[in-house]
Amino acid sequence: MLGVNLPDVSLPATDGSLVNLSRLAGRSIVFFYPYTGRPGHPDPEDWDDILGAHGSTPQALAFSQLHGEFAALEVRIFGVSFQTTAWQKDFVRRNKLRFSFLSDAKRHVSMALQLETFSAGRADFLKRRTMLIQNGIIIRDIYPVAKPAENAADMLKALQA
Repeated sequence: MLGVNLPDVSLPATDGSLVNLSRLAGRSIVFFYPYTGRPGHPDPEDWDDILGAHGSTPQALAFSQLHGEFAALEVRIFGVSFQTTAWQKDFVRRNKLRFSFLSDAKRHVSMALQLETFSAGRADFLKRRTMLIQNGIIIRDIYPVAKPAENAADMLKALQA
């Protein structure tokens, strides 16, 4: 997907803003993730049997822990899933994350980019993927993300090289 422009679509963010990834100046890391659990809500049916389904919380925590180093390089970070903004806000609050999450619940971005999905229970979920975007254009695309907890450190090393 290198060299592909992000679609001209605004997504609701957990900070209350609308973010259009295609119009962001500079560099941004966007990690697409399947799902974050929530206390009191069971994971989707057969979740534990799906390779790559788990890991969203460790991935998000790692990006949050390195947020200052990404900011020093003038790189913004966003997490994107099909989950609602309300669900994502709860996740951000509970985990004290230092960046915004974007809801692609209407699937405008994922469909335009033809991102891979999988099914669990009666729902579809994004497969894990991380992109480095510069001025709305994909300049690095990591798919699949084999080790979600190491994804942030790997991206930081690549940016520092």
